Amino acid sequence: MGNIPWWKRSVVYEIYVRSFFDSNGDGIGDLAGVTEKLDYLKDLGVDVLWLTPIYESPGDDNGYDISDYYSIMDLFGTMEDFKTLLTCAHERGLRIVMDLVVNHTSDEHAWFLESRKSAENPYRDYYIWRDGKEAADGEMTPPNNWSSSFSGSAWQYDSAAGQYYLHLFGRKQPDLNWDHEPVREEIFRMMRWWLDLGIDGFRMDVISLISKDPGAFLRDSAIRGHSVCANGPRIHEYLREMRRRALAGYDVMTVGETPAVTISEAKRYAAADQSELDMVFQFELMDVDGGESGKWNDTRYRLSDVKRVLGKWQKGLYGAAWNSLFWNNHDQPRAVSRFGDTSSRLFWNKSAKMLATALYFLQGTPYLYQGEELGMTNAGFESLSDYRDIESLGAYEELVSQKKLVSHADMMRYLKKSSRDNARTPMQWDDGPFAGFSRARPWIGVNENYTWLNARAQAADPDSVLHYYKRLIRILREDPIVCEGGYEDLDKDSEALYLYTRNSKEGWIWVFSNFSDKEQRLDEEIVPREARCLIGNYDGHQRGILRAYECIVYEYVTIHGTA
Repeated sequence: MGNIPWWKRSVVYEIYVRSFFDSNGDGIGDLAGVTEKLDYLKDLGVDVLWLTPIYESPGDDNGYDISDYYSIMDLFGTMEDFKTLLTCAHERGLRIVMDLVVNHTSDEHAWFLESRKSAENPYRDYYIWRDGKEAADGEMTPPNNWSSSFSGSAWQYDSAAGQYYLHLFGRKQPDLNWDHEPVREEIFRMMRWWLDLGIDGFRMDVISLISKDPGAFLRDSAIRGHSVCANGPRIHEYLREMRRRALAGYDVMTVGETPAVTISEAKRYAAADQSELDMVFQFELMDVDGGESGKWNDTRYRLSDVKRVLGKWQKGLYGAAWNSLFWNNHDQPRAVSRFGDTSSRLFWNKSAKMLATALYFLQGTPYLYQGEELGMTNAGFESLSDYRDIESLGAYEELVSQKKLVSHADMMRYLKKSSRDNARTPMQWDDGPFAGFSRARPWIGVNENYTWLNARAQAADPDSVLHYYKRLIRILREDPIVCEGGYEDLDKDSEALYLYTRNSKEGWIWVFSNFSDKEQRLDEEIVPREARCLIGNYDGHQRGILRAYECIVYEYVTIHGTA
């Protein structure tokens, strides 16, 4: 496929290290555990391993609150364990991408501890400090009404400092001040340190939030959560500077998590000239089942909305920027529970395979979240005490306990559907104690379906979701039409069928997927009889009919652009 960058031909596998595999029996996944499972990942066929944060951290937001960018959290192992993992991965042809969390640090980071000491401290401007406002009753209130993504105000008063600091996420995650040049220098130096160690790139956490408009800090806003700071005034300047000062000279992959990104902004973030990032995560697809209260609801997605969003980004970025393809990650509920059907084992099996097929034949780099290749499902927790996630617990406290807007029963149902903990239960390796994840009780509960839904059982079953993913990944990595072809939606309005084509000078691909539990009819006469079946999730296929959650992919290859 010519000189196409390696990351366009790769499949990325996200590892939530805490829940992947525990090698030392303390109930928490670790780096040695990842090393132990590298052969499993190599056999799966993926190319890149994205590790969620493993840096030193108090763990208030499961590692996304970093207190030392140069150290490994003790729970995950040592720097020697990381170097061993890196070496062993590279020996198998697997690349390692680190999570870069530089919108904020932990409030236990040395920079912040210095910053709060006094207004004259050299580190004061590393963070965003502001005076409060005096209310009519004489009480001091935050500088504005901005809200944290984890509930409550985005401003925290610090009595030692005598001011409020901004935290778009948890109160123990103060936002860095990227307008202060020494902050950028520190971050770029740290990035080069890791790149010199041999890592293969960065996934950049909420990178679209790093540039704030100082003039906005005294103004209220109707926008709730972190999106109030998305795509700030100097964001592209800072990312171009990062490319020059931190990334230049390294053959690496960069993907930015970009909340509230638009098509036009994405074309700048991930421009084909690679002046900023290589690709972005957009979350419009993750909002298709949202409501007025955000993610906490009973809403079921509409397929027409899913197709509209996917088509918009396929068309909008084609030839100008690069897409990232994902149904779920460590911040989202499990894909098969959200977009598929877990009402029976047959429908679970077929819909898990169908979802992978429908998404990953689009143009972009596929991202698999650990356990997705098994069709792992939502956690099914029944008690609030089962949950660990700061966002989920904060939402319960705000909506149920404080504001009394939602009943306990309703909120428990919403958590079961949408909590981030749904994706964070331990990887299900076998049917032994604790799903083979650990010899000790894990830090979070194991999904009860591990007795039949696990990697060992699926490795022995040729009709498993795992074996289907292996077949699918081989096709995705080798087919030039998947990488380069254009996109056309064949039925935008159907609430049951997702039918699209991909085409290039190499030929045509047709992808037909039934998102319903009922048999659906369609016109397959558009597919030449000479086209071959690339993959499907049922044995045998009757043209013109898709059974419940059936998918089928055809390809018609041309030679030198001629049939």
